[in-house]
Amino acid sequence: MKILKISLLLLFSFFAISFANAQEKPKSPPEKATGMINGATIQINYGSPSVRGRKIWGELVPFNEVWRAGANEATTFETDKDLTIEGSKLPAGKYSFFVIPNQNECVIIFNKEPKQWGAYKYNAKEDQLRVTVKQTESESSTEKLVYKINASDVVLSWDKWNIGFKVK
Repeated sequence: MKILKISLLLLFSFFAISFANAQEKPKSPPEKATGMINGATIQINYGSPSVRGRKIWGELVPFNEVWRAGANEATTFETDKDLTIEGSKLPAGKYSFFVIPNQNECVIIFNKEPKQWGAYKYNAKEDQLRVTVKQTESESSTEKLVYKINASDVVLSWDKWNIGFKVK
């Protein structure tokens, strides 16, 4: 009887592990970028979608509309010290981070409400800072959306676009 119980337990464990491993991986897994600029620690939390053969700019991410700058929950941008973003002051704190892209430039938004799902309840009255930047086009494509915190700027790269902004 004891051997039967052990055998059934092992069989059940095998099926449970197999089922768990067979579950589909998330298409836009959560990612984190952390770095320092001028003594300030910056952390960006975002969902990282893939291009997967889709047309991104102007279709999946419509032009002239607020975009969550990632997938799933709104992207968050957190700094432990005051920063200067493209010449404008951003106080220390945690913000939701949005982008309004178009063919020629992108509006970068730091919103005072960090806990949001996507951009569905975005409220412009809660914006702490908006700056306009020019995106650059890359010859190679970045399959998975990624944020890079460099020595003096932050860059969002996805598909053939790099959307960067200067940070001091």
